[in-house]
Amino acid sequence: MTGILLRSDSDSIATLTLNRPAARNALSMGLMEALDAALLAIADDRSVKVVIIAANGPAFCAGHDLREVRATPTRAAYEALFASCSRLMQRIVRLPKPVIAQVHGVATAAGCQLVASADLAVAADTARFATPGVDIGLFCSTPMVALSRSIGRKAAMEMLLTGDMVPAARARELGLVNRVVPVADLPAETRALASQIAAKSSLTVAIGKEAFYRQIEMDSASAYDYASEVMTRNMLARDAEEGIDAFLEKRTPQWVGA
Repeated sequence: MTGILLRSDSDSIATLTLNRPAARNALSMGLMEALDAALLAIADDRSVKVVIIAANGPAFCAGHDLREVRATPTRAAYEALFASCSRLMQRIVRLPKPVIAQVHGVATAAGCQLVASADLAVAADTARFATPGVDIGLFCSTPMVALSRSIGRKAAMEMLLTGDMVPAARARELGLVNRVVPVADLPAETRALASQIAAKSSLTVAIGKEAFYRQIEMDSASAYDYASEVMTRNMLARDAEEGIDAFLEKRTPQWVGA
């Protein structure tokens, strides 16, 4: 894959790299569609167990492409833009493989939304995050959906209402990112995390990811009922039987993804 989105696969890990460095990787319609299509293809690709979303250039992602947005100032164009963005973010959540955001530079507005939508995020210690739409008269309402499900309510409101930049260390405290590492170590540290997850049973990981996002929207009693059903189904899988037997026999499990 060439152009505005690059893809490289190695050791069961697919790395999708945003490649609009001159535009600070702003999410144009073309880039969102390319990323959505790549994730759709990866969903059924059994060779891929983990996805990393990275970026070229000085920034991870500066949000929507405002020049493109203002070029067609119609309701239809705006509806299409935000529908495409929402579809992409939901694709990440529903993908049966973990998605890790590898963040450097800034991740603002829809770029911050992209980080919040990912299952995990590793950030360079120089990375910064913001939802600054309020500063230009455009509240970050769609980024709000992912942000408010990723960090605490008051912290999310502060980011949304002030538009202030949040440094990487604070983003980790808030739960927006999992790890903060020196910028020189960012690719290696992200890949190490991806490799650790890729070594697990792909079936178990897929079951767990789907269950996590479904139960989190339920009340406690419903979540336990649902999770109990999921664990029963998981226990009947070949990988669960193999994993338990391997543990009891003190050997490395051999996963089959079923």
